[in-house]
Amino acid sequence: MNNLNGISQIPPLSIDDDAQAAAKPTIGAVVRGSLQTGLQMKLGDNISVEAIRAGNFVVIEGENYEFFCMITDVTLDAASPAPLAKPPTGDDRSAITLRKILVGQTVYGTLALRPLLMRRKTPDAEFEPVKTIPVHFSPARVASADDVASIFGSEAAGDGHFNIGTPLDMTDIEVCLDLKKFAERSNGIFGKSGTGKTFLTRICLCGLIKHKAAVNLIFDMHNEYGWEGSVEDPTRSAVRGLTQYFGNDVLVFSLDRASSERRGRRPQNEVLISYEQITVEDIVLLADELNLNATAAETIYLLGNKFGAKWLSALIDLPPEDLKPLAEEIGAHAGALGALKRKLSRMVDSCKGFLRESLPKADDAVTEILGFLKRRKHVVLEFGQYRDPLQYMLVANILTRRIHEVYTREMEEAGNDRGKQPPPLVITIEEAHKFLSPALAKQTIFGTIAREMRKYNVTLLIVDQRPSGIDAEVLSQIGTRITCLLNDERDIDAVLTGVAGARDLRGVIASLDSKQQALLLGHATPMPVVIKTREYDSDEFRKSMGSLSASIGESPKKPEEFDDWSS
Repeated sequence: MNNLNGISQIPPLSIDDDAQAAAKPTIGAVVRGSLQTGLQMKLGDNISVEAIRAGNFVVIEGENYEFFCMITDVTLDAASPAPLAKPPTGDDRSAITLRKILVGQTVYGTLALRPLLMRRKTPDAEFEPVKTIPVHFSPARVASADDVASIFGSEAAGDGHFNIGTPLDMTDIEVCLDLKKFAERSNGIFGKSGTGKTFLTRICLCGLIKHKAAVNLIFDMHNEYGWEGSVEDPTRSAVRGLTQYFGNDVLVFSLDRASSERRGRRPQNEVLISYEQITVEDIVLLADELNLNATAAETIYLLGNKFGAKWLSALIDLPPEDLKPLAEEIGAHAGALGALKRKLSRMVDSCKGFLRESLPKADDAVTEILGFLKRRKHVVLEFGQYRDPLQYMLVANILTRRIHEVYTREMEEAGNDRGKQPPPLVITIEEAHKFLSPALAKQTIFGTIAREMRKYNVTLLIVDQRPSGIDAEVLSQIGTRITCLLNDERDIDAVLTGVAGARDLRGVIASLDSKQQALLLGHATPMPVVIKTREYDSDEFRKSMGSLSASIGESPKKPEEFDDWSS
């Protein structure tokens, strides 16, 4: 993380420096604060503000409790304004001497601290939510490795925790997600373009798959999750995808078989969609992409009332001379009907690679995908060349709506019999703001899933660079938020919707490095923490995943080479 004072060459205060830790067991003392606004700590005379990082942890030793806190801001302060009016600048001996006299006493650094957890100073005490604050002049020290490990757990314990990274300047300590809690609610991964959201998403998906916390359906808009993904490192051609890590537990479907084959990959099946699978609601979702007005939406509903599931075929195949009679029959405006026909005809043409007027039941890929999901096989749907937002939104909405319908029916039929319930399902979508905007969130299936909070065993993993475009109600339901660097004030405000202490965390998000750093907070972690994320597809990561021995560039096994696709 960049130093808040802009000086990056000064080494951070770190528990890894044993000599420093022994010589300086405390770094300051609490001087003021409140439970609501946080604490202010005066730095010790021998501690430079340039050694402090926002996002690091300190422990305050109160009389009866230890308080685990995050540094949220670093400030220069002064006991008297006089030295600030005429600061001792220059390199002469008198100026240097005066600075040494003033620093630490008359002028000094202060830290803004957000208490996150506390525990009583008794053996085997557990951390608990903060309900009080320490007394004046309570000493503060840098959090130790044991402090951090006792809070976040360990993947080695085998209790469903998954290592996602390390605290800043604590490279040997794991920060783990509680995967059971992670799968219980919808979650979000946010950050501006280029901050590594896709790599973070892969890491989270690997955790869910490795620990069998949920089955996954991934809408892979840019072909990054299946066999291999792109990487900015010039020394590598690609990174391993989920199928190279988990073999036949991850199946790849494609909207564009030719694209997959050009990349030397053979998908499990090609996804085709018929006109009859497209509902009125699916087109309403695409109103912005198709430039449809309210009149067009009303016209679609009139067509649906007239023709049922065949409404799109009836419109596309309608001869020009029949436009006016049909408009009069259904009570629509002929001009609006004609404009709608032109726009939807262009949509159909842009999707002709995977859109068919009719399909035999044997070609129903959605049923096949559902079958694999129920058998706890994870599915990646690659879009190939069909990366236009209109194509992506249409397909993702249609498939998710049908899957949710089946899950809803089967969960209600199963009742409280867990053995009959379908497995927990996490649906990963990119460009989430297009599905969950304020205008659409209440109409789309994704908005429904986000609000239901796993009522029917289905949750979302939303990946987005514009969280301000997502409906506030949906954001308030997001369980765990993993946030990379954001610069836009509206996006930062959106990510912190409904978060306690949001004001303190704003500066933390804005000061993250542009790569491999994120703020983790929410349901699946005991407290907010800034982490250096794990390096995806490193030797260490591959070893921890127990991955296949296949190397980048090696051809994947063909379906018939696996033991049993349907097991």
